[in-house]
Amino acid sequence: MARRAKGLAARVAAGLLAGPLVGLLAGCGDPGSAVDGPPPKAVGVEGAPVALAAAGAGQGRTLAAVRARGYLVCGVQQGLIGFAYADNTGRWRGFDTDFCRATAAAIFGRAEAARFTPTSSTERLTVLQAGEVDVLWRNTSATFSRDAKFDFSGVNYYDGQAFLVRKALGVAHAAQLNGARICIQTGSTSEMNLTDYFRAHKLTYEPVVFDTEDKARAAYGREQCDVYTADLSNLAAARATLARPGDHLILPEVISKEPLGPVVRQGDDAWGNVVRWTLNAMILAEELGVTSANVEALRARSDNPEIRRLLGAEPGYGAMIGLSDDFAFQIIRQVGNYGEVFARNLGPATPLKIERGLNALWNASPPGLLYAPPMR
Repeated sequence: MARRAKGLAARVAAGLLAGPLVGLLAGCGDPGSAVDGPPPKAVGVEGAPVALAAAGAGQGRTLAAVRARGYLVCGVQQGLIGFAYADNTGRWRGFDTDFCRATAAAIFGRAEAARFTPTSSTERLTVLQAGEVDVLWRNTSATFSRDAKFDFSGVNYYDGQAFLVRKALGVAHAAQLNGARICIQTGSTSEMNLTDYFRAHKLTYEPVVFDTEDKARAAYGREQCDVYTADLSNLAAARATLARPGDHLILPEVISKEPLGPVVRQGDDAWGNVVRWTLNAMILAEELGVTSANVEALRARSDNPEIRRLLGAEPGYGAMIGLSDDFAFQIIRQVGNYGEVFARNLGPATPLKIERGLNALWNASPPGLLYAPPMR
């Protein structure tokens, strides 16, 4: 591998890897085909296994089943720093797990009424369809074929596929990756995007394939390949776990669109509304300046009509989607608004050091893509 890496670096230095440079904005994730083996078990807040009751289909039946059970079950990543991982006490933490807790807060008024089922990229949609989880709060890209079979309840993270390389290779752009060995998860949209990109730019590569993202990341860390390709969020997490993160570079080219968001089963729009407005409430709260620190004061004293509607001071809005009028108040008080959740798990003060970018509010400077419908 060391000889191969040196060979690639030498070809870069010699200018033999020239090619057209194109920065495309596009995506990653996996198609989610079924795999054999026992179904995953739900993991409690502190890591204890819990039994699952499959939610029924039909309007409102999922919410009723969740309430009858007494807790929400979310399918999450198996372990991705910043997004969903169990700490050394067994407690699940991360961006996606916070959205799961926010959904529990909306339903029960208790963010801790959430359980987590780790799911692989290949089994996640099968687990959801089987009713073993109520919702996927997991890095899952919305695509045409997936949306035909499942319902995406918004986008909580705008992502895109890119490349992670060692600085020692001397590579600065994707066009210099001709002939590189690239670690990739097989059966994923990342694999398809990679094939399309290299074919379009008349480049060649040697795929080093693995059946899970974890194995692909680990192989890159062991220098079994020159490059690791996945979603930018995944690459940031991978770099943060390496022994010397500063020795690695994420190339500037983004080769796909990856709108990541919560997924629910089709056939229960009422449940989709609950999940969708959990996300919308967190985005809208950030836009209105409502935080976990000031939410109680604003609910008691604000004369802003939209803040009053959002926080339940004006009655009747929660009932429209089967929730209490203070559902958004409980979300913000217990979990925070979108910006707080992003900063706590992914932002510049964390090991991932991810800037808001496309995940900034539509009216931020510079603007992003986050936008929630008005509360009226």
